[in-house]
Order: sequence, then structure tokens, then C-alpha cells
Amino acid sequence: MTTVFPDPSTGISSRAVTPLPWAWGDAFRQEAWRAGKIGGMNLLAIETSTESGSVALWRNGQLLRLSCPVGVPHSETLLPLIREILCEGGMRFADLDGLAFGAGPGAFTGLRVACGVAQGLAVAHALPVVPVGTLDALALASGGDKVIVTLDARMAEVYHACFVDGQALESVAVASPSEVPLPESAGWLACGNGLLAYPLLRERLAPWVREWRPNLMPDAGAVACLAATRLARGEGVDAAGVAPLYVRNKVAQTVVERLASGGKA
Repeated sequence: MTTVFPDPSTGISSRAVTPLPWAWGDAFRQEAWRAGKIGGMNLLAIETSTESGSVALWRNGQLLRLSCPVGVPHSETLLPLIREILCEGGMRFADLDGLAFGAGPGAFTGLRVACGVAQGLAVAHALPVVPVGTLDALALASGGDKVIVTLDARMAEVYHACFVDGQALESVAVASPSEVPLPESAGWLACGNGLLAYPLLRERLAPWVREWRPNLMPDAGAVACLAATRLARGEGVDAAGVAPLYVRNKVAQTVVERLASGGKA
């Protein structure tokens, strides 16, 4: 099986078996080093919080990752892709120590698909589940020490949080680009497609940001890396106890709200 290293501009390869350490920056290398020390740990990770879905197989310190086909609902492609990645990794469900999924926030349908598939497989194969925050995984994948993560929440809002050394400084929240809190210091890395969707947000953050990674998207590889260390610490939970992290309970705007925000009826 060919070894392919991630694209340095995104930290992600669409189809690769990648030995550690990864080229995702110091923060990721440190986390991956810890996870790589977990002897015999095998984990399947699912990430479908956005249109850019993926699955990853953590196999005792190596990572195999496959992307969901573009333009096809994740609900139609996820199970075949999981079978494919297990086959490529030479593994069965019986060889896994746990399952992980990107818990959110993100697209409501995508979160439900990932959670539902993880729960179903966990129950069927008696495996623990590790929910991983979407923004936590983005912060890790960015490779930064001080990271502002933004994800387009649609409806003229963004999901956002700040991370220092992998730890969130506050709970993930949703706000309009004009109301996202500004950091108190400079030297931050800002990532996520919220920066592309809302130029005003990038303009407001500019005085405090030294590096931009607007194309970085949630990925199952980072989910797997975070989940492997958590699973080793005994943080896997019963499938019945997991749920998506929606942050926002409203799925869509009314016609009046769309018009007020400059959208179409």
C-alpha cells in the first residue's frame, strides 16, 4: 500500500496510509506522538459535519483516510466507505477497540448521520464511542498553539471558539460575524471556512491574527488522532450516551429573517 503524505497546504490527503509524525504542525505532532505510543490501538473515525465528509482508520500509530464522494449524500456513501477502509486496512470490526465521530457543531443532517452510524456500529459490535468536537479537531489539524476556529453555520452566523495548546478557552458558540468576540492578544492562527464565508469576520480579526488557514475543513484524521488518546484514557462511552453537539437548535430561517439578512425569499 502506497504511503502518501498530507498536502502541506491543508494537512490532509484524500487517500493515504500515513506514518507518524504528521505534517500538521507541532500541536498535532505532539498529540499524534502520544497516540502513536498506544500499542495495538485500532479505531475507526467518522466525520460528516460538513459537505467534506471523510472516514479514517487509526491502526496502531498509522492513519488510513478516505474522503466521501463529492455531491452524494453522506447517508448513501458512509457505510460503503467504512467497509472499504476496513478492507484496505486489512481489518474487521472485531479488530477495533472503539469508534469515534465528529460530534459537532456542523450541518444538522451530517451530525445525525455520523452519530447514528457510530451508535449503530458500536451497538452491533460492542464497542465504546468517543465523540470529538468538530472545532477541537480543526484546532488540532491547524497545527497552531493559539487558534481561532470558525466554521460557517449558515443563516449569516459562524460557530467559533479559541484554543490554546489544544484546550478551549470557552464553550463553542454561534454568533453573527459582527458579534464574534475578539481575542485580547495578538499572534493567533485563524482557520475554518467561516473566514471565507464572511469577509467581515476576517477584517475584524486581522489585527490579532498572524496566520490564516481559511480552507481548513473538519477531517476524520484529526478526529481519530484526538479520539485515540481519549480512548486510551478510558474516555470511551456507551453508544446510548452519545449525541450530536448542535449548539444552535434552529435549522433554517423564516422568509422574513432571510430577507432581513439580505437573502432571498
